[in-house]
Amino acid sequence: MKKIGVFGASTSKNSINKQLATYAAGLVNNIAYDVLDLNDYEVPVFSEDIEKGSAYPEGATKFNETLDQYDGFIVSLAEHNGSYTAAFKNLFDWASRKNREVFRNKPVLLMATSPGGRGGATVLAAGKATFPHMGASITSEFSLPKFYDNFKEGKLANDEYTAALESATAAFEKSLS
Repeated sequence: MKKIGVFGASTSKNSINKQLATYAAGLVNNIAYDVLDLNDYEVPVFSEDIEKGSAYPEGATKFNETLDQYDGFIVSLAEHNGSYTAAFKNLFDWASRKNREVFRNKPVLLMATSPGGRGGATVLAAGKATFPHMGASITSEFSLPKFYDNFKEGKLANDEYTAALESATAAFEKSLS
């Protein structure tokens, strides 16, 4: 059975992106999945000076070792001021120093959500532009605007978005076979 890593690119305990990514993983058939928490991979703020003067951070080592375990990934990007969250970008930067292909040339369902009407569109575009250079084979994407209006009681509450997410997860599932 294939196994995927699932995470919301945020350190928020109540991350709406982690909720969406976990929900999406539940739509993929015949897989096992782990929900990763970025808080489990603490690293210092990246700088070349720290990199040259210190041992490679334990949190980044652990993150890289964790990513090696999976056949694919579902990632939902949180958007802070139109970009990645600082915690995700920092961890991503550290991880890429040991393995430039952070996503191991494996399938990635790339998503974003936000409370606003654009659904993280800006950070989703950034991920689409950047992730392939970091070893992501983006199979599909999904954006959910107005999270609190469209995600209720642990599931999507809008037929149009439900159909779009089901299509995205089906394409991701197909890429795993």
